[in-house]
Amino acid sequence: QVQLVESGGGLVQPGGSLRLSCAASGFTFSSYVMSWVRQAPGKGLEWVSDISSGGGSGYYADSVKGRFTISRDNAKNTLYLQMNSLKPEDTAVYYCAKRGDYYCSDYECYRHSKGSWGQGTQVTVSS
Repeated sequence: QVQLVESGGGLVQPGGSLRLSCAASGFTFSSYVMSWVRQAPGKGLEWVSDISSGGGSGYYADSVKGRFTISRDNAKNTLYLQMNSLKPEDTAVYYCAKRGDYYCSDYECYRHSKGSWGQGTQVTVSS
C-alpha cells in the first residue's frame, strides 16, 4: 500500500526558512517523478515543484522559483523541499505526491480519485 508522510512544517516569520520531508513507501520510489503541491486556506491545490526520478532536474512554479529547492534521496525513499525567504502567501498545507495522482489546469490542481495522499504538513508564515 502506498504511504506518503509529510513532516517539517511549522510557524515561521517572513524571511525565514523551513525544510519539509516526505517519507514514501509501498511503491518503487526511484521510478517516479515526484511533486510538491500546496493548498492555501480557502483555495484549491497549487502545483509547487517537480523533480525527475533520478533527482537531476527540478522544476518550480514562478511564485517559488529562486526561493525553494526540491531534492530527493532515493536510497532513503525520501523527498525534500527546502524553503527559504518565506512569504505570508506561502502559508498552506504542503503535500507530496506522485505525478499521475493529480492533474492540473494551469497551476490549479485536483486529486485523482484513486491517488494516494498523506495528511500534509502545515506551513504558516506570519509576523
